[in-house]
Amino acid sequence: MSHAEALPHGQIDEVFPDIFFVTGMMKAEFFGAPWQFGRNMTVVREGSELTLINAVRLDDAGMKQLEALGTVTHVVRIGSLHGRDDAFYVDRSEATYWSLRGAPPTGVEVDEELTADALPLRNASLFRFEHTKLPEAILRLDRDGGILIACDALQNWAEPDAFIDAATQARMQAMGFFTPANVGVAWKHLNDPGADDFARLKGISFTHALCGHGAPLRDTAQASYHATFQQLFGV
Repeated sequence: MSHAEALPHGQIDEVFPDIFFVTGMMKAEFFGAPWQFGRNMTVVREGSELTLINAVRLDDAGMKQLEALGTVTHVVRIGSLHGRDDAFYVDRSEATYWSLRGAPPTGVEVDEELTADALPLRNASLFRFEHTKLPEAILRLDRDGGILIACDALQNWAEPDAFIDAATQARMQAMGFFTPANVGVAWKHLNDPGADDFARLKGISFTHALCGHGAPLRDTAQASYHATFQQLFGV
């Protein structure tokens, strides 16, 4: 099958031991206008196996860097609004594809349903939102004090990234996107999430967050997001 083209992206950085992070460009249409902005892929290495979360297709040089880290074994979709590049990695690497029940199709067959009892990673747990229009989840890795890997629900877009064009940046600034430790603005608008989910999320202990958009949030993630949940949802 044909796959979406590789768009510009940055380097793969090891942000925690055996956890890698890379930002690439995304182009899409929202609210009746074209948008261009950055999105992130997180890569978790266990032994020689790589698990890709929020997949971003890399160019040839990026693929060499990625495949030097290990073998792409699992592709994991935790957010319904992402998935553009999942099929590329599943086809190229014959990887197992994990997704949430009810998520919109991405053009590739789902091999494994992602649930609290079925995860491709060791020492990990799954938080699934129960009050959203589209399926969304967050992974928690039990290492380094607890690392949340989110897609769109949690973001840390403190400032414009290198892949945002001028028109998109102006719209995003006007809508309040550039807010540290935020709940995704467009995600919230589209999904109308309930406060109960964020009250449950406050019961999970974590120290860091790697989100689908924005920079890694280290050390202060729990306190920062708890303040946001209180401000937005009163919990």
